[in-house]
Amino acid sequence: MSKPIIEIQGLDFYFKEFKALDQVNLTVPTGSIYGFLGPNGAGKTTTIRILLDLFHSKNQQIKIFGKNLLSHRGEVLGSIGALIENPSIYKHLSGRQNLEVIRKMVGVPKSRIDEVLKIVRLVDNADKKAKNYSLGMCQRLGLAAALLTDPELLILDEPTNGLDPSGIIEMRELIINLNKEHGKTIFLSSHILSEIEKLATDVAIIDQGKILYEGKLEGLQEKGKGYQLTVELDQVDEAAKIVRGLNFTVSETNSRTLVIPIEAKTDIPKINKAIVDQDIDVYQLKSSDEDLESIFLNITKKLDQ
Repeated sequence: MSKPIIEIQGLDFYFKEFKALDQVNLTVPTGSIYGFLGPNGAGKTTTIRILLDLFHSKNQQIKIFGKNLLSHRGEVLGSIGALIENPSIYKHLSGRQNLEVIRKMVGVPKSRIDEVLKIVRLVDNADKKAKNYSLGMCQRLGLAAALLTDPELLILDEPTNGLDPSGIIEMRELIINLNKEHGKTIFLSSHILSEIEKLATDVAIIDQGKILYEGKLEGLQEKGKGYQLTVELDQVDEAAKIVRGLNFTVSETNSRTLVIPIEAKTDIPKINKAIVDQDIDVYQLKSSDEDLESIFLNITKKLDQ
């Protein structure tokens, strides 16, 4: 088994008195698409900025490519490509000219520009000014810039954020292609669970600066091993209080229904009886296998706070 490409042990990070990361441990397998999941503000971008040495933690215990980040900074960072939030693009220049600016800074052959344009499918638009690019094209140009040095590791922070459905599909296909055809290990942060489910081989869940799960995607799905109970009723708010009083999570509500993750179908009559005993009319109960989003909500319990 190959060595992990990223190893983090006991990572803490503070913004003044606020503890943004709390004893974070991560092990990213070489060759994986590693999904780093968490709600907005959970600590994903902070972790990524530390990996790229943009933020400095006093107790850094980080190895990348088997080497300590602090003592081998230049060597390590030279083999990483990154796309963090929205890429910096000169709008008055063409896509090709933008890449030429970066190429001169990183010192790679000029032929590499055509190679990365082909990878990200921007050859036909390479000579258009970037001000005429869609958001998806800008993201792909940012990805092309990250690929110029032919890095072993790509770190992508919310790469599909704000894209329309076609842009999301295109970015998803690119990520899979970079992993399978070009051998890139990809560390991918996102709060969009359905995208991670389609892409990742391995996942970690972070919430409030703490790692709540790390392992194979199949292991997370196995961890759920439950159902979603959808209850149609009146007095939704009162019913939600009753359900929470029974130590269940309410993952979703609207004016007529509650969605409740449950471990076994034997929980259904218990929930139904508790609601009906409080003179709340129940019109329908329907159960289905729990999906990744419900598992995530159940782990983080964000909607119960």
